[in-house]
Amino acid sequence: MTGLADVFGRVGLRPVEYTGGTLPAISPIDGTEIGRLHETPVESVQTVVERARQAFIKWREVPAPRRGELVRLWGEELRAAKVDIGYIISVEVGKIIEEGLGEVQEAIDMADLAVGQSRQLFGRTIASERPGHRIMEQYHPLGPVVIITAFNFPVAVFAWNAALALVCGDPVIFKPSDKATLSGLAVFRSLERAMARFGADAPEGLAQIVIGRRDQGVALVESHDVPLVSATGSTAMGRDIGTRVAARFGKRILELGGNNAMIVTPEADLDMAQRAILFGAVGTAGQRCTSLRRLIVHRSVKDQLLESVTAAYKSIKIGNPILPGTLMGPLIDENAFNMLDRAIARATGEGGTVLTGGDRVLTDHLPGGFYVSPCIIDMPRQTSGMREETFAPLLYVLTYDGPVDEAIELQNDVPQGLSSCIFSRNMLEVERFVSVSGSDCGMANVNIGPNGAEIGGAFGGEKETGGDRESGSDAWKQYMRRTTNTINFSTALPLAQGINFGS
Repeated sequence: MTGLADVFGRVGLRPVEYTGGTLPAISPIDGTEIGRLHETPVESVQTVVERARQAFIKWREVPAPRRGELVRLWGEELRAAKVDIGYIISVEVGKIIEEGLGEVQEAIDMADLAVGQSRQLFGRTIASERPGHRIMEQYHPLGPVVIITAFNFPVAVFAWNAALALVCGDPVIFKPSDKATLSGLAVFRSLERAMARFGADAPEGLAQIVIGRRDQGVALVESHDVPLVSATGSTAMGRDIGTRVAARFGKRILELGGNNAMIVTPEADLDMAQRAILFGAVGTAGQRCTSLRRLIVHRSVKDQLLESVTAAYKSIKIGNPILPGTLMGPLIDENAFNMLDRAIARATGEGGTVLTGGDRVLTDHLPGGFYVSPCIIDMPRQTSGMREETFAPLLYVLTYDGPVDEAIELQNDVPQGLSSCIFSRNMLEVERFVSVSGSDCGMANVNIGPNGAEIGGAFGGEKETGGDRESGSDAWKQYMRRTTNTINFSTALPLAQGINFGS
């Protein structure tokens, strides 16, 4: 990690910002402290919100295509800083370099999408039952948007929300994870540079960042001057935030836990399935909300598939994520390792058999990092432990014997409903899986894994995943308020439903 200060400097971070503070930044690569950031005083949070509220009064009057120009400039800044921001993500979060760069590319793609969306904030015209009347729906800017991100995607998720919020006419307040604050600052500085290029149409307070931990987040969430809170994290966190926002009748976008499954049928392409399993369960050390957690495989192909998957697991290069050739970096911290350890012990106690992995590795070379061998456990049934998300490279295997409906029932029998997938060349099975009686998740994939969603589609899930959507499709509507206008262009005043009121 030599030259990290130079990288910080190139993305606009000054030493005074990441030294001498109270919030440590710890690299999971080796457990070293790479920064100590200054937290935003909790008592100053409402001042931040007030600046955003004042910025909203000006920004909402800027035409949407002009607002899109700001996001276009942001995309340029992200392109210029892609390598450096990607490197910071890898150092601070533990992703391999390819994944760090991929996350920045996702932010770039989101900026491109939002630029186009700035000219497509469509309403609609509706036929009226009254002569000489027209009904029209409009979407107007909503107000300041708070964006709270998790450590595993500190850049992409901010871009999902900020790019759309800005073109929709909303100021943004960014609260990055306290485990990925440097990555958050790096992407935020790219937005600041875009605003400087954009000029006076970007009012002071249009984009702000709040550094800190839970207390700062609570202050933002409970502010009555914040109409929308977008938060990514655990189900427990979402339940807390959702309750606080609902208490003041605010709006929320929650992207919470996933317990994602892959169904492999007798008619699957097993080579494709094996490759998807490897990336889905091992990528980002299993620390994606869309990571593959459960493999539901038909007994007739189970032995053949597990033989190849287990062999592939044993060949994975685990190590320093910034070195070429590494496929799996460390867990984020010791708590993540302990969670994995407990989950493995619980699974074996419930009758599971460890097929491979689950051990801490590289303790002699990188003792300060929590590296593990990815784990596969063959389970006799879907147990209570399997119904809980473990944020680590832990893959449970379940066997089914009957038709695909049996596998779908197993897949859906968990509290979470984010992503799902099936591998099959049988169109009857495929159509069943994506039908109303198939997968109950927000995303249902065919012959691809559960992760790696593109920004063009709406991202999100059902049940304890939160029920909300981000990124593409019509997710932009959540950042706006809808009005229904009835316009009478006649000289009469007919009432709806044919009512005659005193005339």
